[in-house]
Amino acid sequence: MANRKRLFEEGLTPNSGFKTPEKKVSNQDYMRWGVEETCRYLRKAGLGNWEDKFREQKITGVGLRYLTDADLEKIGVEYLGARLEILHCVRKLWQIEAAPNKVFNDPIHGHVELHPLLIKIIDTPQFQRLRNLKQLGGTYFVFPGASHNRFEHSIGVGHLAGRLVQVLNEKQPELLISRRDILCVQIAGLCHDLGHGPFSHLFDGMFIPKARPGITWKHETASLAMFDYLVEDNGLKLVMEQHGLVLPEDLDFIKEQIAGPQDTTAAQGQWPYKGRSEEKSFLYEIVANKRNGIDVDKWDYFARDCYHLGIQNNFDYRRFLKFARVCEVDGQKHICTRDKEVGNMYDLFHTRNCLHRRAYQHKVGNIIETMITEAFLKADQHIQIEGSGGKMFTLSTAIDDMVAYTKLTDHVFEQILNSSSLELAEARKILHNIICRRLYKCVGQTQANEPFQVTQDKIHSWEADLAQSIPQGGVQSANLQPEDFVVNVIFMDYGMKEKNPINNVRFYCKDNVTTAIQIRKNQVSKLLPEQFAEQLIRVYCRKTDDKSLEAAKKHFVQWCMNMNFSKPQDGDIIAPELTPLKESWVNREGEDGEECSSAKVNCVRVNGQKVKYRLDF
Repeated sequence: MANRKRLFEEGLTPNSGFKTPEKKVSNQDYMRWGVEETCRYLRKAGLGNWEDKFREQKITGVGLRYLTDADLEKIGVEYLGARLEILHCVRKLWQIEAAPNKVFNDPIHGHVELHPLLIKIIDTPQFQRLRNLKQLGGTYFVFPGASHNRFEHSIGVGHLAGRLVQVLNEKQPELLISRRDILCVQIAGLCHDLGHGPFSHLFDGMFIPKARPGITWKHETASLAMFDYLVEDNGLKLVMEQHGLVLPEDLDFIKEQIAGPQDTTAAQGQWPYKGRSEEKSFLYEIVANKRNGIDVDKWDYFARDCYHLGIQNNFDYRRFLKFARVCEVDGQKHICTRDKEVGNMYDLFHTRNCLHRRAYQHKVGNIIETMITEAFLKADQHIQIEGSGGKMFTLSTAIDDMVAYTKLTDHVFEQILNSSSLELAEARKILHNIICRRLYKCVGQTQANEPFQVTQDKIHSWEADLAQSIPQGGVQSANLQPEDFVVNVIFMDYGMKEKNPINNVRFYCKDNVTTAIQIRKNQVSKLLPEQFAEQLIRVYCRKTDDKSLEAAKKHFVQWCMNMNFSKPQDGDIIAPELTPLKESWVNREGEDGEECSSAKVNCVRVNGQKVKYRLDF
């Protein structure tokens, strides 16, 4: 009424030139436009003289994404300038004005800026779940500072993935790295750990193999399923398209960066990836480098874990960024670094090894994780988690349903610990012992002469042998049973099992930055490792009273003698009456401590050279 009154006061009538305003066109909804909305957008952009041609061809909002210069020429837009103007106008629809990047103040990388699409992903329940997953699992019970979570690590990896790909783009514009490529690499870095379970590697490395021995499952498998669920559950496909991603191609690319090729049927020598062509093979080496293990995931966890553990980090990723560039190797493009950086690459893998020795495989942290695993196994069938369709899942079956798995975090520890259920009594007791520091005790560590295949049957066999290894000439002072022993086999390597990872790294020289070269170990230093992998055998005792522990340690030394394993470091202290009985274990002045292969062979050094001689000649 007020509007009509104003019109009459101004001498106007409703029909005297007044036009009803056109319905406002929302650019963000262009995928839902019909033909008329598309034409209205052209008029609004000053291109109304072409709307009849669009109407003739019944071009809707969906069709705008696939419109090409050739299409416009075909429908009668004759001049190139006009076609370019239309294409520019249309492409603005999905190159929407992005909200400002959000800034995170990270203790490792400083002020980190993330793209609005990454923020959309972070602000989902599936990603926020990572706040409640300890990065280092049970190691937090040993190192008080190791309280950081998968959440901040994932943000760090997303940031570093963007840094590396942008550095390559700035140095080598001929690589034709697109905005889509950069965004996909960042998303892959951000989402690579979505599939981790409670206490991180404890869940997929210890719990699931024992709870469900019939399946092969890794957290990368769950990361792909969780990523799909995250995108679908939060309606992110449209948002991704609005930010310029092309689906499903870019979704395939993101998942391939996390877990490798999804097409297992590709023929030998055929390019196995769908997301990007072989021309952009180097993009698959940024988040999870299957070729040599040098990737931004390691860069972040080296820096972050060392910071929280209080351990020195000897690898500086900022220096790697300065020298990174792409070179062609055997028809594929790979990320290379300067030849002078080869020593730093060995330092990188040495840092990894040190972190495992000092923290990740700490003897107390390991047994705490073993005890948590035992508690989870006892609680498995009694923990119920609601999944999709109201179906209930247990701890070990939640991996089959992402709705249930989203609810599964480290909180399950407190859920068991604080429960009053009789069914959880055994599990609760184990966790209570961890809290009160009543832990199984390590009785020793040894090594086999040759690598061996680890199976559960072999572990159980060794535990039985330990119980039967009564010291020679001794009296059994404690009644030890196989179930009183826990055998852990720990693998230490440089990231590629027994192989030298540097053999798969390529370098370039200052005088020729386009040619990739290989640098062998003997070209670097004679002080580098001869071997790149080893197995450690640790034995723990569940009985913690002094009498049982003393007996268990002697059983362990006798077992090492029987198995011809290496002499425990404290063997002469815990069983001084046993170690002299094994000839190769006797320490002689001037020897370097290497054991001889036979009791009939002795070793001495003459003028600095090791000489073997027979004792019976």
